[in-house]
Amino acid sequence: MARFLYSLVFILCLPLILARLLYRAWRAPAYARRWPERFAVGGDLRPGGIWVHAVSVGESIAAAPMVRALLRRYPQLPVTVTCMTPTGSEQIRKLFGEQVGHAYLPYDLPWLQRRLIRRLQPRIAIIMETELWPNMVAECGRAGVPVVLANGRLSERSARGYQRVSWLVRPMFAALDWLAVQSAPEAERFMALGAQQHALTVTGSIKFDLKPSAAVLQGAAGWRNQWGGRSVWIAASTHAGEDEVVLQAHRQLLAQHPQALLILVPRHPERFDGVARLVQQAGLSLVRRSAGVQPGMSDQVLLGDSMGELMQFYACADVAFVGGSLIPGGGHNYLEPAALGLPVLSGPHRFNFLEISDLLENAGALVEIADADALAAQVGRWLDDSASARAAGEAGQAVVKANQGALERLLEGIGRLL
Repeated sequence: MARFLYSLVFILCLPLILARLLYRAWRAPAYARRWPERFAVGGDLRPGGIWVHAVSVGESIAAAPMVRALLRRYPQLPVTVTCMTPTGSEQIRKLFGEQVGHAYLPYDLPWLQRRLIRRLQPRIAIIMETELWPNMVAECGRAGVPVVLANGRLSERSARGYQRVSWLVRPMFAALDWLAVQSAPEAERFMALGAQQHALTVTGSIKFDLKPSAAVLQGAAGWRNQWGGRSVWIAASTHAGEDEVVLQAHRQLLAQHPQALLILVPRHPERFDGVARLVQQAGLSLVRRSAGVQPGMSDQVLLGDSMGELMQFYACADVAFVGGSLIPGGGHNYLEPAALGLPVLSGPHRFNFLEISDLLENAGALVEIADADALAAQVGRWLDDSASARAAGEAGQAVVKANQGALERLLEGIGRLL
């Protein structure tokens, strides 16, 4: 009955969902493409193998080591990766090319999920982090497809949201065949929502198993050589409301470090042009990565308006600020800069990565700031004191290395279900 009511509400809301899709297509034309896939028609599906679902860019990047390992371990099994957003789709193709099949996940209506599963005939479904849909999970159960939640995370805020619809989600969580979750507190939250204790393992976060590729490090070194010996800091995955704070901080920083370069990487591509205008309005000289030219000594901001290059941008920097944290967004992946040995800055809103950010903060690798003044001051301190910055960066790398191994534990669990 709960899923019936949920599906009925979904159907009633479908005109609004399509209207929102049209609006997003107006803002970002990529949303206007491949609509049939959202109704389980078309797409590059590879039947009879492993199905991985990663909602967008962050989850696709997190899934990459797992997908590559699965391709190596089970070369006889095709892999299909689904997502929900054009940026996620672009990231998947950039990461894997034609090694994997790829399509958008259809809307969560029973007959659409049933059609996708019938076409895909997966031996296992692996869902990254928290992208759970009641009908998707139920239809996998109906078809006898085991469902794994990989790298599961559940913040207190998200858990409270799920509790408000516990009548709907408790059967969904109880139906999962295995949950590989990041931490003990998150395991408790999952169990409070109906997950079975015997089907749950604390594996740690596979994001700790991140290893920057030699190509990324080499590319970043080439860029830095072209930029001269100037100081570089990055503000990555920023959201609306944060760019203004970052630019204000950079203006303050330039008073003490006139040759400092800011790499500004907005989280969403549809904001690239708007952020470029903000930079110009702030009176700062700008070069866009999409222009294909390197910043000169007179350029003060490099706008990272490209896809799939975030790690290379990080590898160019001396200090990193991770966005989504000055506004109530919950933060983004703090381990990417930490793995590269960068001292890390965050705003106060880091509830999506609370355990990870606390580990880094307690080790001295992360500093929390609340406004432009504090951001400029801490970036300036680390640029002035390279020994302190290096110690913070090394502490972050030590945290990353000490917590590695989650990927192997996850792969072992998946292997038992295949």
